[in-house]
This record gives sequence, structure tokens and C-alpha cells, in this order.
Amino acid sequence: MVDREFDIVLFGATGFVGTLAAAHLATAAGPEVRVALAGRSLTRLAAVRGQLGEAARNWGLVEVDATDAEGLLKLASRTSVLATTVGPYARYGREVVRAAAEQGTDYADLTGEMLFVRWTLDEIAGQARQTGARIVHSCGFDSIPSDLGVQLTAGRAAADGQGTLEDTTLVVRSMKGGISGGTIDSFRHQVITAHHDPAARRVLNDPYALSPRRADEPTLRPLRPGPAGRPRRLVAAERDPETGRWLGPFAMADYNTRLVRLSNTLTDWSYGRALAYREVTDFGSGPAGPVFAAGMAISLGALRACRGQPVARCSTRSCPNRVKAPARGSAPRGGSGWRSVAPPQPGRTIAPPSPRSTTRAMAAPPSCSPRLPSAWLRTGRDSPTDRASSPRRQPWATSS
Repeated sequence: MVDREFDIVLFGATGFVGTLAAAHLATAAGPEVRVALAGRSLTRLAAVRGQLGEAARNWGLVEVDATDAEGLLKLASRTSVLATTVGPYARYGREVVRAAAEQGTDYADLTGEMLFVRWTLDEIAGQARQTGARIVHSCGFDSIPSDLGVQLTAGRAAADGQGTLEDTTLVVRSMKGGISGGTIDSFRHQVITAHHDPAARRVLNDPYALSPRRADEPTLRPLRPGPAGRPRRLVAAERDPETGRWLGPFAMADYNTRLVRLSNTLTDWSYGRALAYREVTDFGSGPAGPVFAAGMAISLGALRACRGQPVARCSTRSCPNRVKAPARGSAPRGGSGWRSVAPPQPGRTIAPPSPRSTTRAMAAPPSCSPRLPSAWLRTGRDSPTDRASSPRRQPWATSS
């Protein structure tokens, strides 16, 4: 696309996340990279560019609205890459990604909206394949640690001759940051949609909701058995028998786990056909651990139970108006650990690991993801578990 006017256009550059992304481009992109800022107001775009210093002095400015389909087509035709921070994406992102697909322009966003990603798989992916556009969702805190973390862990397992992944857990140990009004608004719109649309509720409840090859997916089996041989469903607090630490649900797990399974499918299940992936929060081993873990489980369980209920629609109607953007510099960040069980190679015997036999695999993260967590890779034999019945195929699913 050397004939395009710009290399990168950042759409939504005047919003909270947009200004952070623009500031990063000003320091990371060299003078040879042709950048433009796009949004609804030229005045505000000029103000953002003016705060970025000499590096952004020659950046282009493009005034266009998220609902202007013709204007977005023209914008997409002028750039090689179109990155957008404008959400909720189900409301403001459809014409943007459609324009990118039609013009053969690579696209990236920060969405954590399951229904929006499912829509792009159904409605946009086919055209993107024809034009050569690459559609890449969730390029921020949702879901870089999860998506690249599992990829690096799978790569390390293969390099060590340990086969592919089975039980794989992302353990979130620390996290710092805030939640913006746009994030809350995205959640609110998804809840309202699920309330009115039974098909949307089925998407949200399907562990393979984002798979374009739903009929070919392996049966999702339960993770390692819990007490008395019961499957670990993590609906309440649980104590890790290996570490003695209390675990509870992770707020972003519903979306992140499905995105990881999508990446596994798109790479022909390179992580493993028996991948069983989950995400949890580590609340420590102290006396407050079970209290906080149970509180998180109850809160998230209540949110899931409210899907489709009128109370959820009412209680979230005014949330975005009450939530302020996080302070500058407080973008989410934190530490996490990986614990994975991969099957041994055929004919090779590996003794079950003891707590001291854990190998810490220091996988060097890509330069674009400086906070990608280190990986703790544990290999060994696991107790066999019964496979759960396969989820019923949904009417929106497609197969290739």
C-alpha cells in the first residue's frame, strides 16, 4: 500500500484512550511513518496534535464521524492501517471496520465486546479475506496478556518437547488502573442487547462464541477435578491445593477466554486440541483471601445472572454518566503468572511435578507488549476427567 497517503490513521484521537495512543505514536513512530489523527472535530484534533510536540507537527488531521459511511470509506482508502479507539464498538465501530474491509485496509481496535466481534466474523470476515484486509480486535489490555501469553506458553512447551497445552490458567496477581465511561457504556449496551435478543444471550453463554468453525471445535472438558472429584467451575472462592492461595474469578475472563480459543482455532488448534483455558484472580493466602475471592465470585455471578433481565437494563442506563475517565498514566497494568499442564510426547514418561519442580520459562515478550507476563510452565500427567457434553451449535455459527 505504498501509494496510500498515510501509513497509520488513529480514529478517535481526542478521547481518553485515543490521546494515550497518539502520545505513544509520537514517541514510537519514526519521522518516516506517515500518521494522521481522525475524529469528529478538527479543532480538538488540532489541540491534541499541538500537545504532542515536534514529532507530530506534520501529522494529518481528518474530520469524520463514526456514522458517516461514505466519509469512513474515503478515510480507509487513504491509509494502510486504520486503528480505532471509538466505542462502544457495536454502536460506533461497525461502519469503521466495514470501511476497512471494503478498502483492503488493515484494522485494529481495543474492543472487549463479544457481540461485536461475533458480528465482524459473520458479516465482515468474508469481504476482508477477498480484499486482503487484516482485522485484529482487542489490541489493548483486552486481551494482549491473555492472547500473546498463551501463544508464548504454547511455543515454549513445543520447544521443550512437551507437546501441546491442556489445562492452562492465567493467574492475575496484581493490577492497577481505572475503568473509563466508555468501558462501562460498552458493557451496558451489551447487556441491553442480550435483554432483547435471545440469540445474543446464547452467544454470550457459549464458551466457543467467537469460533468461525464451531462444529469442528473440540468438546470443552472441565478443568482438573476439585474436591470430591467435582469439576472446577470456579463459581465461588477456591483454595489452590498446590500453592495454598485463594482464587476467585477474573472480571475479563468471559471475553478473554473466548478470544484465546478463537486464536487457537485460527491457527488450526496449534495450542492444542485439548486446550482447557481459564483466568482467575489470586487473592493471596491470608485470612482476607477467601473473603475477597468470594466477594468477586458473588459480584460476577450476579452480573452473569442479570443477563437478559430488565433490572440489568435499568441499573446500567445511567452508569456512563457517573464514571469519570481514569487519571492520565493510570492505564491498566499489572502482573500475572501462567500455570499450564501439557501432555508428554508419546512414549515419553514425565513424573508428576512437585511444587519445587516448576520450571520458570522466561519468554521474551515482543517489544510492542512490554508488560507481557513471564510464564510458569508446568508439565506432567493429570488425572483423567470426563468430557462434558458438547455445547449445542447456535444458529449464528458458521463453518468453513
